[in-house]
Parts: sequence; C-alpha cells; structure tokens
Amino acid sequence: MSETTSRVRLTAGRVDALTCPPGKTQAFLWDTDAPALAVRATPTGRKTYTFESRLHGKTLRLTIGDCKAWPLAGARAEATRLTLLVDSGQDPREVKRQQATERAAQQAAQAVQAATVGEAWIAYLADRRPHWGERHYQDHEKLARAGGEKAKRGTRGRGVTIAGPLHPLMSMRLQDLTAPVIEAWAANEAKARPTPARLSWRLLRAFLAWCAEHPQYAAVVPAQNPAKTRRAREALGKAGVKQDALLREQLPAWFAAVSAIGNPAISAYLQTLLLVGARPGEVLALRWEDMNTQWRGLTIRDKVEGERVIPLTPYVWHLLAALPRRSEFVFAGAVREAGKAAQPIAKPHHAHATACKVAGIEGLTFHGLRRSFKSLTEWLEIPAGVVAQIQGHKPSATAEKHYTVRPLDLLRLHHERIEAWILEQAGVKFDAQAEPGKLRAVN
Repeated sequence: MSETTSRVRLTAGRVDALTCPPGKTQAFLWDTDAPALAVRATPTGRKTYTFESRLHGKTLRLTIGDCKAWPLAGARAEATRLTLLVDSGQDPREVKRQQATERAAQQAAQAVQAATVGEAWIAYLADRRPHWGERHYQDHEKLARAGGEKAKRGTRGRGVTIAGPLHPLMSMRLQDLTAPVIEAWAANEAKARPTPARLSWRLLRAFLAWCAEHPQYAAVVPAQNPAKTRRAREALGKAGVKQDALLREQLPAWFAAVSAIGNPAISAYLQTLLLVGARPGEVLALRWEDMNTQWRGLTIRDKVEGERVIPLTPYVWHLLAALPRRSEFVFAGAVREAGKAAQPIAKPHHAHATACKVAGIEGLTFHGLRRSFKSLTEWLEIPAGVVAQIQGHKPSATAEKHYTVRPLDLLRLHHERIEAWILEQAGVKFDAQAEPGKLRAVN
C-alpha cells in the first residue's frame, strides 16, 4: 500500500492542513508528543486519528476516531491509554470486546430484572406449546387473559369476557412475584371463583418451576418455588369430590329425554359420551376419518397417549352414521358463513340440563356421563384394565402397563357387552343388524 509518512508536533492547524498527495492512497502525520498517535488522510478528504504500536512482535493499528469529532487533546489521551495497555501486554481490541460483552450482559440483566410476569408467561407458553395438548394450552391463555372483550357465546351476544384469575399478576415484575404476593392473590381469588383459582395456582407453580430452570429468568426467581406454600394451598381449599353419575334406574328417563332433543347432533353426542366413556372434548373433536367401518374402530385423540382406538359399537355406529356430513367433524353445527365449513357444536350444557330436568335428574355433568360409564360397568364385572383402556386412563399397575396387550377385537367383546346392557336397562331396543344410518325401533 502506498502511503506518505512524516512526524511533527501535531496542532489543530497542521491537522486541518494535511492532505493526501495525488497518486497516494493515504498520508500519515505522526505526533512527536504522543509517538503512537497519527493523523491519517485519504484521497476523499477524510481524516482520522490513528493509533499504531507493536504487540507480541506484530503491528497493531487502531482507528481512534474522526478528526472532526475528536479534539486533539482527547486523541492524545486516548493514544496514551492504548499505549499503556499495549505496554502491559493487553490487546486493546480484546479489552474493547470484553467491555462490550460486559455491557451487554449488564443490559440483559437489567432487562430481566424489569421483565414482567406477562412477558415471561408468553415465552413460557411458546416454549411448552409443542409438549401440550390444545386444551391445556387454551387453559393457560384463558386464565391469564385481560377480559373485557365481546363474548362469543353470551346471552344473545351481549356479554363480555371477564379477566382470568392470573391476569392481576401479569403486569407485575417477575422478581416481585413473592410468596406473600401469591398468598394474598390466592386468598382473594378463592372468594369468588375457587375452582378456576385452584387450576390457576397449579399452572402458576409449573410456570415458576420453568422460570427457575430457564437461563434468562433463573436469576430473578427464588430457588424455592414461591407458589408452593402452605398458606396459598389452604387459602384455595380442596376441590370437592364429585359423585354425579347415572344410576341404573335413571337410564330409561335419561335416554328418553336425550333422544327427544330436537338437534340430532346434540342428542347423538350426549348418548355417545355415555356409551364410550370418553372425555367430552375428545368426543366433540371426532372426525369422519376417525371412523373405521371396516374394522369397526373409533380413533380418539387422547390427551394422555396421543390417540387410542376403541371399538365402534353397533348403537354408536348407527347414531353417528345417521348424522348429516356438514364438514370433517362428526358433531358439526350449522354452517354460519358461506364458503366456510361447519365447526363442531359448542358443548350443549343447556340442552343437557333441560333433558336432565325433564328426566328428574339433578347435577349430572358431562364428566358425570364419563363417570357413569365406569360406574355402570361394575354391574357386569368388566376387568378394570379393559375399562381404563377404553376410557383412556393410564395403566395403574406394572402388569397392566408392561405385560397386558388387548387388541381391538378383545376390547370389542367387552365394550359391546357394556353397550348392550346399558341399552337393555334403558329400555332402548334396536336392530343391530340394520344398515347403519337407518336406525329403527324394534317392537
């Protein structure tokens, strides 16, 4: 590289007067007061203060800054500082990088200190979503939402959503989410809505455990989970054990009332809930492709195992085959917008409550129908493992978990027996040999 070099005592006038000679790529004017300092000029007219020295036998050259921005005295001071670093064996470039890293770490620490619960909650949901079912993810969103939006399902659409139990915590700094704060929150939420508050508390505990293991948030949450305190647990209380289930003698009235529901999809949905013992959301999510009529199997999307295949029993097969195919979903509602497929019906709580009232049955929930399936099988002395496999419960014993394999045809043997017995007790008769979709009463 062609350059011009000379050494004088730098002054402001000499710096201004320096130019790069024609045909040269750069020109240097070195300072006598600070020997490592020079002014560098280029053909474009740009002039910068430059530091040059030797470190470990190699030339080290650094740009201090533009001459318009740096006063001469400041450039000399900076050159002196850099000379001291080089004389001590330090590379100014490494020192600068280290300082930049430390500043970045300090800024990151300050950002984490200021991070709110809501910001960490969003990161938590994004990180854990691949490992959760859709319903579990929706619970996290619902319990932390702000509320105040128009309800999708309100009284004629006039209602608005209310804030979730976790929402009051979302605006707080994460480091301020201490045990006393959580205990006060638990005591307040338990007064108005204890059941959602208990679920929120369990989700909050898992969230704080995740924060304690996360490299970004571990520094601002205590090692001892602040949600795991006796006072918080006592404030929320224990959930009551639900015992709602259909008795054998209630089956005729329940089937008669549910069969009389004017909406075929709702009527079939409720009967299917009882006869397969699945979770309400699992049945509602059934698609037509989940029905294997060749092998008479029904694929259930299971929140525990991912999916399970249970028998497509005769009566359930007739119920489902008789429904209109409005979309990919078996229990689809009416098409609300042109060009869009029908979505699954909303859980028909009102229709079921009305049917139960007609039948003289009180307090029977959708989960109570699932509980009824298990309870009614006791009359037939069905093996507990068979019922658990149909319902999607985890195996409770080593032999059941590791050594028992029940194929679909073996499950069908028991499941069809269960269905036939329930229908017999309910007084429901039908021709199992009839073509599916053409269910007819038998005298």
